[in-house]
Order: sequence, then C-alpha cells, then structure tokens
Amino acid sequence: MAGTLKITLKRGLAGRDKRVVATCKSLGLTKLNATVERPDNPAVRGMIARVAHMVEVQEG
Repeated sequence: MAGTLKITLKRGLAGRDKRVVATCKSLGLTKLNATVERPDNPAVRGMIARVAHMVEVQEG
C-alpha cells in the first residue's frame, strides 16, 4: 500500500449527511471537481470507503 492516491470530488456536498461532509473536508475536498493527493494508507482508504459514492480515485 505504498504510494499516493489522487482523489477527486465528483458530487456536491449540499444536502449531504454531516458525517459525509466532514469526511470530505478532512480529505481536503471542499469544491466540486477538486483533486487532492493523499498517501495510500488504511486511514485514507477508510475515509474513501465512507464517501466512495461521491469521489473518483486514481492510484499513482
């Protein structure tokens, strides 16, 4: 699980559950189509699993 993940927010945060919004913000995703790079580790993978319906993930 070494390396980085590119995470892109593909759906808006308006009207979402507050836990989903907080998870996206903790990943650094605040605007639609925003992309961030995060380390590939179990903590980040868990956050991605919670918001998998809203993000697109690329490895590398």
